[in-house]
This record gives sequence, structure tokens and C-alpha cells, in this order.
Amino acid sequence: MKIATLCYVKDKKNKKTLMIHRVKKNNDFHEGKWNGLGGKFEIGESPEECVIREVKEESGLVITTPKMKGFITFPNFDGTNDWHVFLFIAENFTNELIDSSEGNLKWIDDGELLNLNLWDGDKIFLNWMEQEKFFSAKFNYLDGKLIDYIVNFY
Repeated sequence: MKIATLCYVKDKKNKKTLMIHRVKKNNDFHEGKWNGLGGKFEIGESPEECVIREVKEESGLVITTPKMKGFITFPNFDGTNDWHVFLFIAENFTNELIDSSEGNLKWIDDGELLNLNLWDGDKIFLNWMEQEKFFSAKFNYLDGKLIDYIVNFY
């Protein structure tokens, strides 16, 4: 089992979201996909501590007051592990972008997000991130293809 965070850093003024195009790491399960920022927990971290650290490591940005929007279970997502992911939006940040070792960072117009090469499930839950309700979902993939999902809103 892997526990991770995923964050969508938002520039509300310009209506853009920071995304990473995963094209730099060898043997990257996400190779070629566009993702938000995030990664695996380190020992003793809370979800908020993990997402703040991961965003800084991947982008150079320091986010403050990330807002947890949901939780997703991805059973056997990478063929070997169940992934449990806390999802966040961050609208407050400082610092400048760095050259990420994981991919190419780019501010994407919010209206263009769903046109990117995203995981199929991302195209579904990105809309939920804009709602005022918290969600808990399970997305089932087989060989990289979305099979089905369930969701509860709170």
C-alpha cells in the first residue's frame, strides 16, 4: 500500500493550474501524462505536511493553507500496490518555479486542463475539486485503463 498526496496549485487571478508533464524520469508509471504535484508520505508526516513538502520539492513553490478536497483509493493501480491519495487545492503560494527533475512544469489555462493527456479518472475528479463538498472515491484501473469508479460526497 502506498499513501500519497496530489495537489493542484491554482492561480485564481489568471485562471491557471500548475501541471507537470511527466517526461523526465526513467521507468515512470505516469510517463507522458500530465499530473498535479505530489508524492508519497515520509514517516511521521500529516497529509498537509506531505503536500507542502512535495510541492516545494517538485516545483520550488511554497504553498500555504492547502485545502483538502478529497480522498481516492486506486486498487492495484501500478500493478503492485493499492494507492491511497489525499487531494488538495492550493491557491496561496510564494517563490519561483524551478526546473523539476520529474517533468516539465507549466501553467495551464483552466479551460484547457481536460484537453491534456490525463489519466481518465483525473478527467472525472478534476470537476469534483471545484465543488464545496468533500469526496471519497475509488477508481479501478486495469492495464492503465479506467474500468469503473464509485464516489461519495460529504
